[in-house]
Amino acid sequence: MNSQIKSLAVETIKSEAAAIEKLAEYIDDNFEQTVNEIFNGKGRVIVTGIGKSAIIASKIVATLNSTGTPAIFMHAADAIHGDLGIIQPDDIIICLSKSGNTPEIKVLVPLIKNLGNKVVAIVSNTDSYLAQKADYVLRATVEREACPNNLAPTSSTTAQLVIGDALAVCLLKLRGFTPADFARFHPGGSLGKKLYMRVSDIFSQNNVPRVHPNDPIPSVIIEISSKRLGATAVLDDNGKLMGIITDGDLRRMLQNNATIEGLTAKDIMSRTPKTIDPHELAINAFHLMEQHKITQLLVMENERYLGVIHIHDILREGIV
Repeated sequence: MNSQIKSLAVETIKSEAAAIEKLAEYIDDNFEQTVNEIFNGKGRVIVTGIGKSAIIASKIVATLNSTGTPAIFMHAADAIHGDLGIIQPDDIIICLSKSGNTPEIKVLVPLIKNLGNKVVAIVSNTDSYLAQKADYVLRATVEREACPNNLAPTSSTTAQLVIGDALAVCLLKLRGFTPADFARFHPGGSLGKKLYMRVSDIFSQNNVPRVHPNDPIPSVIIEISSKRLGATAVLDDNGKLMGIITDGDLRRMLQNNATIEGLTAKDIMSRTPKTIDPHELAINAFHLMEQHKITQLLVMENERYLGVIHIHDILREGIV
């Protein structure tokens, strides 16, 4: 059996991939009308289903909510035992079912229709009760499940999920939903921080190392060590940025000089330091460090030195 595991996994993936590819043929006027109905509607989207379809319905709701379309999950079984009160007059109901003939769906659909709400079916069987009663039918037809016994919902639930994603993406584009909008709905975790956390949110917690071009090397070493950022800016009498000295610059100095006597900051500094504006996204600071294979950037605003952002600051925030 062990020798069959890889081939069975590959067969499952290929079977589901073929089922998904077939869905492109089913995108028709019903799909376009559904998108427009939701986009122009004043209410929410209520997504419902039973069994595995209910789990997919819950995921579709999460995707819609996170991309600007207000949505609520309603379990089909719970709906006919009191949760029908979730539905408001302008809401659009999306009902997921492979067969379209489950008992709960047959009870639920007439109740929704009596309320006057539009029903959208995401269904495999287009001859089913659900497909016949729905206002719009989105075909999620699969020839067979990836399950060897053609029983466990596999390809069919994947198809439902993909149709839901297609709806969400179309609505996202119609709404002109931007990365900034996405960040408002995803403030937590690394994803949210990538979209909203800026350099100014991080570097201000650090010390602000600085030395004068004529400062002797021992003073430079003390400044870098005491501020614990692995670098210091070099500023002239007017506060103008002249360069940067890093731990690496100190190591190279020791390799190239028998003595440090008489050496000053200007003798070992890098005169073209990499800088970043405090209003830049922190993730952009990380990419800049990666690009130049460095671990810190000087934070500059209108040629005014503000401090240092270190790669460890970004990693500590969990942005990457």
